[in-house]
Amino acid sequence: MRAVLLATAPLLIGVALIMAGNGLQGSLLALRATLEGFPASVTGIIMSGYYVGFLFGSQLTPKIVERVGHVRVFAALAALASMAILIQAVFVYWQSWTFFRALTGFCYSGLYVVIESWLNDRASNENRGRLLAGYTVIQAAAIASGQLMLNLHDPAGFQLFTLVAILISASVLPVLLVSAPQPHFGESRKLSLRTLWRLSPLGTLGTFGAGLTLSGFSGMGAVYARAIGFSVSEVSLYMALAVIGSAIFPWPLGWLADRFDRRRIITALTTVLAVLCLAGLYVADVSRIGLLTVVFLYGGFGMPIYSLSVAHANDRLEPDQMVAASSSLMLAYGIGAILGPVTVGQAMQHLGPPGYFVYLAAAHVLIGLFAVWRMIRRPT
Repeated sequence: MRAVLLATAPLLIGVALIMAGNGLQGSLLALRATLEGFPASVTGIIMSGYYVGFLFGSQLTPKIVERVGHVRVFAALAALASMAILIQAVFVYWQSWTFFRALTGFCYSGLYVVIESWLNDRASNENRGRLLAGYTVIQAAAIASGQLMLNLHDPAGFQLFTLVAILISASVLPVLLVSAPQPHFGESRKLSLRTLWRLSPLGTLGTFGAGLTLSGFSGMGAVYARAIGFSVSEVSLYMALAVIGSAIFPWPLGWLADRFDRRRIITALTTVLAVLCLAGLYVADVSRIGLLTVVFLYGGFGMPIYSLSVAHANDRLEPDQMVAASSSLMLAYGIGAILGPVTVGQAMQHLGPPGYFVYLAAAHVLIGLFAVWRMIRRPT
């Protein structure tokens, strides 16, 4: 396991930098939208724009990787994402923000395809859960640091937008300057979403569900926190605690998932998450410390759903299917993630702030029921 981590260290450093930029810009845009007076439903559309781009990036990136390789694609997409956030600092209109959020989503989707196919090439079925859990921990720690960077300057200015661009640009350096072998898959086999569904229904549905819930939780989290009266610094803490929780829990959960049926772990997590959302409905009106505790635990148990679903799906794949599988999994995630902020925004529009947790609880219950059904239908 140590050898695998050392071999992927340059890539993981790049992941940390690029995710710090992603963590900062997500909350920055949601908070700035509130300051600009955008309604919650409009902010939900802006945040969903990211995942519209996600869909296109997941489909086009594998073809580009086959032509020019992982490193060049990583560098090109990072440069484009850096440009997109700078343009958003200049043109503060919800229509332009939606477009450039879509462009950012295109870039990040492609980056995830590159990163995760690279990591899966280095992993085996015996250590894949731990490697992807470690990847999730690094992501979470970086996103949390990005959330806390909200306190470095006034969100109404351009400085934080510039900082996002710097972080994204810096992510390219360790990947370009350190000599490390790239994956060699040969010609990638085609793997449609339908084929992936036949191979791993829960892996596909779990990835979709992770997009649905995580995008709704993170994309509208700052809007929810402001709606219940949090200050800018409290919004930053609210978002950061969720990500800090997600940096702590994935590794032990990944260790368990490498030793037990991953479906059982996914079922247990979705049950805990549904209970936490119901607890959030109660404590939001009673105790801010209680709410922050719920958010911390939600991040800890919610973020691993994605990595465990991806690991479960890849357990059934051949190496030459992994780039195409990463693309199809990104497509499933992107479809769910497009729906997340929009439906959370609509729930909040009709139910008020409690709609945020009502939506998330319902989604986790449905994922858990599907996982139970799959355990009945197919042996371990």
